[in-house]
Amino acid sequence: MLNQRLTWLFNTDPRPLLDGRLLGLEREALRVAPDGCISQVRHPAPLGSALTHPYITTDYSEALLEFITPPLPGAREALRFLDDLHRFVYPHIDDELLWAASMPCILSGETSIPIAEYGNSNLGRMKHVYRRGLAWRYGRIMQVIAGIHFNFSLPDAFWAAFQEQEGDRGTLQDFRSESYFGLIRNLQRCGWLILYLFGASPAVCKSFLDGKSTTLPAFDDHTCYGPYATSLRMSNVGYTNRTEKKSGVNVCYNSLAEYITSLTQATVTPWPPYEQIGVKVNGEYRQLNANILQIENEYYASMRPKQPPQGNEKPTLTLQRRGVNYVELRSVDINPMEPLGVNIPQLQFLEIFLLFCLLTESPPLDAEERGLIDDNQMAVALNGRDPALVLHRRRGPSLPLRRWAEEILEQMQPLSELLDMGQEGHPYAAALAGQQEALIDSERTPSARMLAEMHASSENFFRCARRLSEQHRHHFISPPLTGERIQFLTGIAERSWREQKAIEAADELSFDEFLDRYFAQQ
Repeated sequence: MLNQRLTWLFNTDPRPLLDGRLLGLEREALRVAPDGCISQVRHPAPLGSALTHPYITTDYSEALLEFITPPLPGAREALRFLDDLHRFVYPHIDDELLWAASMPCILSGETSIPIAEYGNSNLGRMKHVYRRGLAWRYGRIMQVIAGIHFNFSLPDAFWAAFQEQEGDRGTLQDFRSESYFGLIRNLQRCGWLILYLFGASPAVCKSFLDGKSTTLPAFDDHTCYGPYATSLRMSNVGYTNRTEKKSGVNVCYNSLAEYITSLTQATVTPWPPYEQIGVKVNGEYRQLNANILQIENEYYASMRPKQPPQGNEKPTLTLQRRGVNYVELRSVDINPMEPLGVNIPQLQFLEIFLLFCLLTESPPLDAEERGLIDDNQMAVALNGRDPALVLHRRRGPSLPLRRWAEEILEQMQPLSELLDMGQEGHPYAAALAGQQEALIDSERTPSARMLAEMHASSENFFRCARRLSEQHRHHFISPPLTGERIQFLTGIAERSWREQKAIEAADELSFDEFLDRYFAQQ
């Protein structure tokens, strides 16, 4: 099926169909105090309101910044916008650093992590209480792991032509949604490749473990690591949906309807351990509810189907009403060697990879294959660079990681040629070739480079990451932003404060009533 679709694209001028694709980035970064610990300083006011600013906000913690680009037509444009955001932020965080790695800096236990605040509106309180619930359920430490999210969409012109080629007679919205779900299923099948190629968290500060036992060997008195690890962030050391298998609720990706039904079920089903926590205790909310998931976003997935909400609309309702608009890849580690955490060739490779996942046949997932997918991801996260590592497929024999990866990269080659049409220098072919080299020589992967850097400099994870963070700080403060860009971003920050005040002034319901109405949406 992939070859047939490639033939169709090559026989049609693909540029009008593919040139309208958009990508966006979300980069999380901890603010770190001069002593190397997580910042205790509130989100700086000159950066704008974390509730309403479209490009600069906070994730779980008041100290965990999130930079968001709008959808843009290419990797270069997205990184340029992301670079501007970093250069705008640095003058407003005094002597703090933006942490260069996915795994956090020195932590002094749960209470050292300030939960993000979003003002006095019902919406702001809901965002804060949700995060409070995460602390009760999973602990705060797991919530300050940072990553890169890659948002990707194809234009209506592509979907109309693709639907005609496939002979589909349904609505364009339904065809697009189900095609995106096919992409997501293939991403899950092959997503271990992202961990191998882009995993950059092979080591962790022991303060992150907070005294818990681990099978990871010690690098020194302050660092644990995996000799062949690629992404401890995406392993059982990092954040996972621990309650999903225990509760018996499995989010299904075989269709949009099944996804909405299964995810909704998890948000309305009480879970006894969370009922024991309590919801409103002595007049104070500990969590939004005692269900398996407080809200849909609590479910961690390597990729999410997305549709921008209208107002305070629930995510499942946005999908039900308007279908899938884009997909969000969430499994990319922050590359400590890159000031922005990611570079252009990485993003170009991701474009090729997601097109491969879209155009390749994608049968439904069954329970057996879901188990294999989870096992493969865990194996690659913990031991991906082990030459002896073998992965397992539902349809086909088990085989070494390198051999399966070679098959995938070979099938991606024609797609790089499609994307290079009209481009100077064949950048997509070069991006693919760079990852083929990393497959041949695992020492070229970011995870191996990070460990090599630690060994070469005789630095543990914390010292190495802090040194790289300081280098990146110098990169962003010189040269400074132009006056025009400063004025643009200052204006957005000031407007965001006005928008937050307007939201607070418009509140007429009590917080209890607000939550009741939110969860009653149908």
